[in-house]
Amino acid sequence: MGEMIKIKSTAADGFEFAALHAEPQGRRRGAVIVIQEIFGVDRYVREDVERWSKLGFEALAPSMFDRVAPGLDVGHDEAGMQAARAAVAKAKPEDALADIAACIAYLKPRGPVFIVGYCYGGAMVWQAAGRLEGLAAGSSYYGGGVAAAADLTPKCPVICHFGRKDGFIPADEVKAKLAAAQPKVPVYIYEKSGHGFNNDGRPDSDLDDAKLARERTLALFEANGAR
Repeated sequence: MGEMIKIKSTAADGFEFAALHAEPQGRRRGAVIVIQEIFGVDRYVREDVERWSKLGFEALAPSMFDRVAPGLDVGHDEAGMQAARAAVAKAKPEDALADIAACIAYLKPRGPVFIVGYCYGGAMVWQAAGRLEGLAAGSSYYGGGVAAAADLTPKCPVICHFGRKDGFIPADEVKAKLAAAQPKVPVYIYEKSGHGFNNDGRPDSDLDDAKLARERTLALFEANGAR
């Protein structure tokens, strides 16, 4: 499902990065930018792109590390983790935001643009919502950098999702910090899940929690322009 296309970044280097693109199935409801975890445009990202496409959204998943690790798609094992962390260490946050801005510009002429992201992508959703124009709403999943940037006020409605069993992110602490800095941002904690719970079949994924988070995300998009 979907095809890889090239998009020119708004960064000064004019870099052309790859992105997995899927047309909406059925009635068009808008567009969704899907921001990957650190592992690249892997099977879980591809599944998410297809999921949004089936719901009537034009879906676009940029390959966020193409400047430093073109076409990155690694497993979630130790070897994959090492390769992914090496890519993250080399990648520049300003380039990531410029690439997301290019995705917004690509999709915007055809209707409202939403954004969803996971782990690294969850942190980038928060950054994009606070620093870029043109997004209708955003859904951030287990973004490790969200708490550190809690003072960054989103320019569009955003919701955040965290797993109670997440060994990397203390859900209650993050929720408290966001509640103090951004009281209008809903933060949901999923009791049966850990990190990466949107990835069906992963050890920390609970199907009911994943379904509920997706329903909340869709409801947010529908409340902010999804037709």
